[in-house]
Amino acid sequence: MEQDLWSYLQTVKKPIVLYGMGNGADKIIDVLKANNIEISGVFATDGFVREKFFHGFKLSSYSELKEKFGEMIVLLCFGSSRPEVLENIKKISAEQELYAPDVPVYGGGLFNSEYAQSNKEALEHIYSRLGDEKSRETFCCIIRYKLSGRLDYLYRCEVSENEPYNTFLRLNDSESYIDLGAYTGDTVADFTSRVNNYSFITAVEPDKKSFKKLCANTETLKNFRAINACVSDKSGTEFFAMRGGRNSSLGEGLEIPSVTVDEIAQNGATFIKADVEGGELKMIAGAEKTILKYRPKIQLACYHRNEDLFSLPEAIFKIRDEYKLYLRHFPSVPAWDTNYYFI
Repeated sequence: MEQDLWSYLQTVKKPIVLYGMGNGADKIIDVLKANNIEISGVFATDGFVREKFFHGFKLSSYSELKEKFGEMIVLLCFGSSRPEVLENIKKISAEQELYAPDVPVYGGGLFNSEYAQSNKEALEHIYSRLGDEKSRETFCCIIRYKLSGRLDYLYRCEVSENEPYNTFLRLNDSESYIDLGAYTGDTVADFTSRVNNYSFITAVEPDKKSFKKLCANTETLKNFRAINACVSDKSGTEFFAMRGGRNSSLGEGLEIPSVTVDEIAQNGATFIKADVEGGELKMIAGAEKTILKYRPKIQLACYHRNEDLFSLPEAIFKIRDEYKLYLRHFPSVPAWDTNYYFI
């Protein structure tokens, strides 16, 4: 088993610096403090360097800290799938020891060796259910990444977003598509680029600003409806923090309408994509009737919580055990854009 990143960082002699600020850096700093690991600086991409201070450190550029320290350990504190950002991360990692600590987007705790060992049986069971060699490779790489923070594990298993459609995810012109966490319509646009004569599209997005853009970006679509709500295990209301994209979350913030998949899929569903910011288990609970009746193909984000790798497929299999399970990771750091597929 891979050595825990946090245990390793307790032994190093090189200065440890953070790349990036914000919520991700706050979480990483909390873990470092809990493990008595000191940091020596914080830097941002050159275009973002200003006269700012973060946790008592004056924000620097990479070149400034490189000149100051020479060799150092860089901890990546943000996520991105933008090619130019990923390329810059690779350039820095070619010069320095660089790690992307895995801290859960939602929920507490760490996916360390103790956590992996305590959930070994559940993880091994899901591994045994995976439908192809790429899924098994991806599963192992994601776990090794989570333990070590090493990005080479993510690079090793990543595939293009077209790959699932070319292998196991076959769409046809009669699809009834439900997009949960539709954001501004990017995944709706991806779906319509692949399916010309779909049956119907339902897009659900809770964030008001994103929902407004979603409506503008989909106004010419036929057989389409957009719902400004969060998806949950019950219809009614939920508390939701509207921060846009991955910063939004259930369980805090404003009280907004909530809907279930069973409520919005009364006329059927053949393909469900769900990326609902840590609310995936509640979504599954509210989709039980739909899964039982229609057996839709499901694309399910599994990177928000530590337990997602095993708890989400377990929940689906309790409803329908005959699904075939696949796992794919698209280019992104940390291990975001990682999805299970139930076919």
